[in-house]
Amino acid sequence: MPVDLSKILVVGVSTRALFNLEEENKIFEELGIEAFRDYQLKNEDELLEAGTAFHLVRSLLELNKVADEKIVEVVVMSRNSPETGMRVLNTIEKYKLDITRVAFTGGEPLSPYIDAYGIDLFLSKDQIDIQTIIDSNECAAAFIYDPPKAFSSLDPRVKIAFDADAVLFSDESEYRYKTEGMDSFHKYEKEHEDDALAEGPFAKLLIKLSKIQEHLPMRIEYSPLRLAIVTARNAPSHKRVIKTLRKWGVYVDEVYFLGGLSKDKILKAMGAQIFFDDQDTHLIDSCKVVPSAKVPYQTTSKLNEITQ
Repeated sequence: MPVDLSKILVVGVSTRALFNLEEENKIFEELGIEAFRDYQLKNEDELLEAGTAFHLVRSLLELNKVADEKIVEVVVMSRNSPETGMRVLNTIEKYKLDITRVAFTGGEPLSPYIDAYGIDLFLSKDQIDIQTIIDSNECAAAFIYDPPKAFSSLDPRVKIAFDADAVLFSDESEYRYKTEGMDSFHKYEKEHEDDALAEGPFAKLLIKLSKIQEHLPMRIEYSPLRLAIVTARNAPSHKRVIKTLRKWGVYVDEVYFLGGLSKDKILKAMGAQIFFDDQDTHLIDSCKVVPSAKVPYQTTSKLNEITQ
């Protein structure tokens, strides 16, 4: 019988996103595959350090215990061979992460296997794989930044923060702002505040996360899965965001309309275990205080013409 994943959040995470493998990757790039294989075999029983996505993954898996049923599945995906991937498997076991599905492709790209594993969110440090997935609309995907040096997740709850435009919502409004200016943007958003914003690359993920909340045995206000929006929008463009979420049937715990203020202090205060944004200008600061990831524009997006 095929596994029904319709009510399960499936997160695909590369080994470099889950664990700190930068030294190993440097060996591979500078000395080649044989030196990399030798290093991994010699250090097979050495525990890998946590990577950028580690705290998010660990907290998401804990939701299965709260729900007393499987509502989250994590798939570790890697271009390693099964032989060189043994160290990763040993580390998963030592951290007691409830991960049962693994893909070792032996050097092949990971993007073709997204549909086969039913992935809803894919996190990686491979820009080509991420861009391919974003262009295909198969699932939400983001390029993981290096982990913040001082981050520690003491809060047992899952805290996920999203930018609004070009992440949860389409890039239409952001393009208008960048090409027509702030006044035109605010005027249009105010006039269309009752019209739902079009879905962006992370819309389906947000909707599924909201459905996952319903499987937890407590009122949604007390859910251990907390969703937040941290956006540069402010009045009078703010109401359209909230009204869109209502039309999607999505409950978001926190929304911060910053009107151009820096996002990193808000993210640090809330203790986000991951923050998704489309702009490096925000991520450069946020990645220093919380785990952060970039959502690239589709290759065909007109925003690429502006940012180049």
